[in-house]
Amino acid sequence: MRAFDELVTEAQSADISGWGFDWLAGRATEERPPWGYATLLARHLSTATAALDIDTGGGEVIDEAPVLPARMAVTESFAPNVAIARHRLGPRGVDVVEADPHSLPFANGSFDLVSSRHPVTPVWSEIARVLVPGGIYLAQHVGPASAFDLIEFFLGPLPENRKARDPEAETTAAEAAGLAIDKLRTARCRMEFYDVGAVVWILRKCPWWVPDFTVERYLPQLRELDAKMRRGDPFVAHSTRHLIIASKR
Repeated sequence: MRAFDELVTEAQSADISGWGFDWLAGRATEERPPWGYATLLARHLSTATAALDIDTGGGEVIDEAPVLPARMAVTESFAPNVAIARHRLGPRGVDVVEADPHSLPFANGSFDLVSSRHPVTPVWSEIARVLVPGGIYLAQHVGPASAFDLIEFFLGPLPENRKARDPEAETTAAEAAGLAIDKLRTARCRMEFYDVGAVVWILRKCPWWVPDFTVERYLPQLRELDAKMRRGDPFVAHSTRHLIIASKR
């Protein structure tokens, strides 16, 4: 394994734009939920007439679908990702819109399918508003206490934060907005980090995990992780996910 300083310097300068995680290949792994979200979404997109993907990142998941509906729109609020999504999806005729999910710039009943993988916050009233009656919301959400093994290694116990993103609370809010829950599945997936650079990179990529993260501030913890990994002992954490399929009443 390369020296600590070399691994950290490399991770600090590596690209974190878009929503791909290829940089972690060979350095970290994450088990995938059993339902195969990208495949499931592609199947729904192939039969939709008009579809919207919210918080699309760089458009990576939508671009995996071999067939897109006649009208395909995506929204993203982070400007650098908007540019990446336009470059990736523009040639496929996708309308890439820079927009906050709290106020979607589309008319009522615009789409028969709305999707999102890992939305920042699902705004149920807006999702329901832009769906046609009988339209489908298909999404994979981040669940409660996801990656908290790693987050709490740096920040200490966060008992109140562990209660957020509860799938039952989300389905209750969805129903209150006029959606009927057709399916809810949950998964807890193993994550392994093999070198300290992978940890530095993921904390840059997901800055809400450890909001005040800098290498200098957390140098003792990073050195502790590095020593552990050099003994051949990866750092193990767990992500949580839930699949929601809902229809507009």
